[in-house]
Amino acid sequence: MENKFTFFEKFIMISTKETLLFLVVLFALFYLMYYLAKKRVSSSKRTLLSTAIGLLLGIGIQAYSGFSDEPMKIKYVAETTTWYSLFGNGFIDLIKMLIVPLVLVSIINVIVNINANTDVKKLTRLTLIITLGMVAISSIVGFVVSAVFKLGSSSIVLGNGDSKIKEVKNVVTIIRELIPSNPIKAMVDFNVIGVVIFAMFIGLAARYIQNKDESKVKTFIDYIANLHAIVSRMTVLIIRLLPYAVIPLLANTIAQRGLKSIKDVLLFIGLLYVAVVIQFVIQGLFLLLHGVSPVTYFKKASKPLVLAFTSRSSAGTLPLTINTLTKEMGVNQSTANFVASFSSTAGMQGCAGIYPTMLVVFLANANGITIDATLFIMTVIVVTLGSVGIAGVPGTAITAASVSVNGVGFGALFNQINPILAVDPILDMGRTCLNVSGGMTNSIMVDKHLGLFNKDKFYEFDKVTE
Repeated sequence: MENKFTFFEKFIMISTKETLLFLVVLFALFYLMYYLAKKRVSSSKRTLLSTAIGLLLGIGIQAYSGFSDEPMKIKYVAETTTWYSLFGNGFIDLIKMLIVPLVLVSIINVIVNINANTDVKKLTRLTLIITLGMVAISSIVGFVVSAVFKLGSSSIVLGNGDSKIKEVKNVVTIIRELIPSNPIKAMVDFNVIGVVIFAMFIGLAARYIQNKDESKVKTFIDYIANLHAIVSRMTVLIIRLLPYAVIPLLANTIAQRGLKSIKDVLLFIGLLYVAVVIQFVIQGLFLLLHGVSPVTYFKKASKPLVLAFTSRSSAGTLPLTINTLTKEMGVNQSTANFVASFSSTAGMQGCAGIYPTMLVVFLANANGITIDATLFIMTVIVVTLGSVGIAGVPGTAITAASVSVNGVGFGALFNQINPILAVDPILDMGRTCLNVSGGMTNSIMVDKHLGLFNKDKFYEFDKVTE
């Protein structure tokens, strides 16, 4: 009899009727999400609904336990959350699975497919400098805002408590270690920057041969394009599981840590929107430095920004973005197409700049890791370069989070951001809006440097309304 009890308690992890009850509830909720998907309810709405359901489910488990201060000492709570982690943390593992192939293939694909038109070198150079520069600034904004308000410092960290403070290294050592002496080892160790550098050299070499004799690398370029399509499709399939994963992710957060765990999530939401507003102001200041009125810009940008906020899709907003840039803002067609397209998939200031940086600071504070200049510099570098490595892939924010957290060496702590991922739709509206605005302001600045910007067309709106 004792062996039978041990089998259910230690191996099956279902030894109480409460555990079985909450598992049945979870599967019923999964069916609800499946039913809503069949009824063509949008992923955004389903994710928001699953966020509310996960919150209520977690509170329900807590309420059933009498809101215990140490819920994990209650057998059914421990068993239930272990099973829930299979679906919640399993989703996180699937996301992490994509990091290396995603970065490697995307970087190569971006480089070999750069459009070779008039002034392509200058256009490409300016696009990269301005795009990456603005991502770096957004990362700095996210870091400063998070550090000032000590984001994550009051968080209760789950786990065995063996997280260690990163060794402080000098800048020469840091830069030296970014160079992948063994690219395979860099992939195995999740050395994201090493993978980026390796991929860049492959892309540049292929690009050089392509310019000399395209026939020699045509098969390779086609292979990379097909592989990129496959990896992107894999990402789409995994991201579709988000509404399902959010329920156990948030339920576990509440059940294991209680209602206090929401505190840092609410603070995270508030600080992210503060950082987004600050970055909007910075974009306006850069336009002003380029002799362009930020007031007129925001008037004309209202339509694509509203669409971005409501649709939560930078790529989905792209046609309207390009149309607004060319028809209403006086940006050259080639510049608008190239820069806006690039910025819709790479160098996103919201999803790949502010957001992953704030996650790094959150994890550092939550685990007692010192917020110093080394972490600051490393984070900005990783976030900036990583923002290009995730180009053209759905689920950018989650992927950027994976890349950045692993890139600064916090990969073992990644599961601690589960409560933040559970409220991702709320965060994504502001992030996407900033992404699209970043693409538009980048296009204007690049066009100004190229001497192609039509200032008269840009101010036509003001002249008509006066």
